[in-house]
Amino acid sequence: MKPASDLNIENTNVKTASGVTLDERQKTLVGSVLDLFAGRPSLKKLQLWQDEGVFEDPITIARGRKQYEPQWYGLQTAFSEIERLNHEVTSSGNPISMTMSTRYVVKGVNKEQKIDSVINIFTGSDGKISKVEDKWDGQLPEGGMRDAFRRLNSVTVPKMVGVPKNDEEDRRKGNQ
Repeated sequence: MKPASDLNIENTNVKTASGVTLDERQKTLVGSVLDLFAGRPSLKKLQLWQDEGVFEDPITIARGRKQYEPQWYGLQTAFSEIERLNHEVTSSGNPISMTMSTRYVVKGVNKEQKIDSVINIFTGSDGKISKVEDKWDGQLPEGGMRDAFRRLNSVTVPKMVGVPKNDEEDRRKGNQ
């Protein structure tokens, strides 16, 4: 795995709960996920994910690179401001768990929303991220209609949000 500096990870000051320690690989993964939630994706950071990885939150279930990458790039499109209020890694196992509070301002309508999350970062045997769960208020919705909407979102967002094709295009968008 490349060092955090080679990936241009911005969130290198990873806060941990008392008694929780992370190795360098885990710090890199957590830092990259913090960057993603801050609306700072890049192709390099997303190479830390397995191709068949999964991202789940209350509004989407994105399976595979073609579905989860646009979710991260879509934050830049949807929000004029993203401010992490705090975060703390509470477990260094598999999954790595952390709490996080984030303030978002929706573009166009200037509606502010604070979201308190429990984030679980799962890794595969290859050391890459296999799944990230973002549980708002500690929960993910379950049920037929809710899951149908979440799956629909994972298919429609990639049609509306472009993912850079290469590092040069990513740089032009300011993501490197």
